[in-house]
Formats: sequence, structure tokens, C-alpha cells
Amino acid sequence: QVNLQESGGGSVQAGGSLRLSCTASGNPVNNYCMAWIRSVPGKERREGVAAISLADGTTYYKGSLTGRFNVSHDNAQKTVYLEINNLKPEDTAMYYCAANRKPSRCRIVRSGAPVYPLDFDYWGQGTQVSVSS
Repeated sequence: QVNLQESGGGSVQAGGSLRLSCTASGNPVNNYCMAWIRSVPGKERREGVAAISLADGTTYYKGSLTGRFNVSHDNAQKTVYLEINNLKPEDTAMYYCAANRKPSRCRIVRSGAPVYPLDFDYWGQGTQVSVSS
């Protein structure tokens, strides 16, 4: 069992920055795919925004977000970070941390395909990001 706890969300003005954190506990996630998924109210689908393979450090981003989003990890702290720069109102969403035993699952973020609950083995509770114009 893996438990994921997100933090770092909040309300910011457009143009600001936030750093979200996801700390894993329980079983080791050494070779997992760790992803950030967001859910927007009124939209059925969740979308992957960034992911990192803890097997080799490869990062993945949704195409349109490259440059503003940066995913990283700290193995010692068992934490994955998502830094979001130049925040826009359309970034307003609940951001979830998700984990999958297969590093290849990270590719779903780059593909732009909708993300469904069963696409990942473990999910955090989410942290809300609200951006005002």
C-alpha cells in the first residue's frame, strides 16, 4: 500500500507561482511513475499535466504546458514536486498526485489522453489551486 499526501495549493493571482508537494509513505515507490493530474470543475475528464519516472528520472509534460510546469523529486524525502510558474486562471483545478507501478504509465501525460482513476494504482486526496485574474 502506498499513501500519497499533497500540499502546497492555494489562491494566487495570475502570473504568480506555486510549488506543490506530494509525499509518499508506506511501500517504496522507487521505480514508480509519479504523476500530477488535475481535475477541473464542470469537466468530466481529468488531465495529466506532468509526470516523472522514478526509475530513471525521465519527465513528461502535457504539450501545451511545457515551460511553465516543472516536475522534480527528492528521493530522500520521498517527495515529488510540481512547480507551476506564470499561473493562469485556466490552471484553476484540483491537483492530484498519482502513482503507478509501471514507469511507462507516465507516457499518458504526454499523450494528452484523459486520465481515469484506474490508470493509476494510488491517488492522493488532492490540493486545490485557484488562480484569479
